[in-house]
Amino acid sequence: MGNGIILLGLPGAGKGTQAKKMAEQFSIPQISTGDMLRSAIKNGTELGLKAKCVMDAGDLVPDDIVVGIVKERLAEPDCTNGFILDGFPRTIPQAQALDAVAKELIRFVLLLEVDQDEIKERLCGRRTCASCGAMYHLKFVPSKVEGKCDKCGSNLIQRDDDKEETIQKRLDSYNMSTAPLIEYYSATGKMRKVMATGDVDEIYSNIVKILR
Repeated sequence: MGNGIILLGLPGAGKGTQAKKMAEQFSIPQISTGDMLRSAIKNGTELGLKAKCVMDAGDLVPDDIVVGIVKERLAEPDCTNGFILDGFPRTIPQAQALDAVAKELIRFVLLLEVDQDEIKERLCGRRTCASCGAMYHLKFVPSKVEGKCDKCGSNLIQRDDDKEETIQKRLDSYNMSTAPLIEYYSATGKMRKVMATGDVDEIYSNIVKILR
């Protein structure tokens, strides 16, 4: 059996934060489709331009784009000892496509559970540095000077996908397309649920107990 880990949960449930901690401790790559797509957008690639229109509208990127990216990524040498899929799969067809190429590599599916009202508070308050990309939060991680990045002094902006209307669309998309994955993976016996509210380190400690 492989050492692949899938992280499921609402947008803003903390998948990226926990994935980074796991990647560092276990020396396996965090594979975030969101990061890969944002990189493509920043570089102005054909894929990036297509994805930008979809993401700005708060919709999910089409399966053929996302599945192609992930398949190529899993074939890279650093995935040999395991990997963390953060934000993929998001639909049943994506899960089936992943099973077709890597079913035996997936050992755990972790579901980070958070109330939707808390998700809205988390995401609406996020601010990103327009220059260096540093992340802040109006309530939880405020910058020292309001509206300015602590690291480089540039302006902080609210990304389009962190605005309230877009967040609601993302939650609606999750409930319709991604929530069915909970039942899909529960049937495999690999699903584990983690309460993802409260202290980040406590949440991570619970995740490590499961993995070990």
